[in-house]
Amino acid sequence: MTTSSGGAAAAEVADREIVISRTIDARRELVFEVFTQVRHLSRWWGPKGFSTTTRSFAFHAGGEWDFVMHGPDGTDYQEWITWQQIEPPERIALLHGESRDDPNAFESVLTFDPAGEQTRITMRTVFPSKALRDEAVAKYHAIEGGEQTLGNLAAYVAELIKGGERRD
Repeated sequence: MTTSSGGAAAAEVADREIVISRTIDARRELVFEVFTQVRHLSRWWGPKGFSTTTRSFAFHAGGEWDFVMHGPDGTDYQEWITWQQIEPPERIALLHGESRDDPNAFESVLTFDPAGEQTRITMRTVFPSKALRDEAVAKYHAIEGGEQTLGNLAAYVAELIKGGERRD
């Protein structure tokens, strides 16, 4: 799903943006925790068939997550996230690229909205250019990969709850 809303400001980024969302059957405090602790992230992050190896992780504004995603075909993808803004348990803003100084890094804002006993997570990603967005969609299957990643998150949270983790 690729959508945008919000008037003139949104029109400026609409052709550079991908928006993906999913409802997860857990309270947002748990969903936020699973998104922000490396012991959880490394268990579900990435599209189907991918695994993640963390090199370093510091979850605070200005902190960084240096990791490698291992594709099902054996390809390794160097990744780097800098946490720009954190508002527990509501919002995370980040910069995501291949390295700390990647000129093609993209910005993402994740929101965690309560929906009764569930959480609606929305991942809004804005690329530096339309060409980079289009390349991410065509070459790296960014929309499907994002949907699969949120699906992995939902499945992991469901396993935690089934295993006795609290729902909130």
